[in-house]
Amino acid sequence: MIRNIIFDLGGVILTLEETQAVKRFEALGLKDAGQRLDPYEQTGIFGDLEEGKIDAEGFRKELSLLVGHEVSHEECADAWQGYIKEIPERNLETLLKLRQEGYRLILLSNTNPFMMEFVESDQFDGKGHPLAYYFDAEYKSFEVKLMKPDEHFYRYVLSREKILPEETLYVDDGPRNVAAASELGLRTLCPKNGEDWTGRIYDCLQAK
Repeated sequence: MIRNIIFDLGGVILTLEETQAVKRFEALGLKDAGQRLDPYEQTGIFGDLEEGKIDAEGFRKELSLLVGHEVSHEECADAWQGYIKEIPERNLETLLKLRQEGYRLILLSNTNPFMMEFVESDQFDGKGHPLAYYFDAEYKSFEVKLMKPDEHFYRYVLSREKILPEETLYVDDGPRNVAAASELGLRTLCPKNGEDWTGRIYDCLQAK
């Protein structure tokens, strides 16, 4: 029986739009932003930020060096938040419904402080609630200093939550992330970025 549901953030709760983020970083002077940014696993200073190897100020300084002029914290945040295309209301309603039905909801995300500034603000859902309002626990790569699909990230969450893989459903739009979770014994659902998964998740929960 499934008792716990672990959700990815980008591509599942949020619909991602990489093009807008690339344009915003290019506007700051990062000409090769299209090569540096990745929807599933960041590398270079972008990966260092998401893995917690550098903090927001460290990223700002490194980006400033790359583009050859001083970039502000606000400009970095605006560029990163270009990834956010929309936050479908159906997703948030389903999260609330699942919690009311007794499921423990856990966030497991490769993300960074600039994205979280908006996501964990009262502007997130347009109703005065941050992302944390919808979850029982949250695990963010830059805080834990681990990144999916590293199996240690999944094991860390399972251990901290004291939950069993076979009683846990994992929802992520990244095939590699889902494959890693599956190898550890978690049930999985892999919707495409922006896909309506709100019906499919109940099929997974009802499956034997």
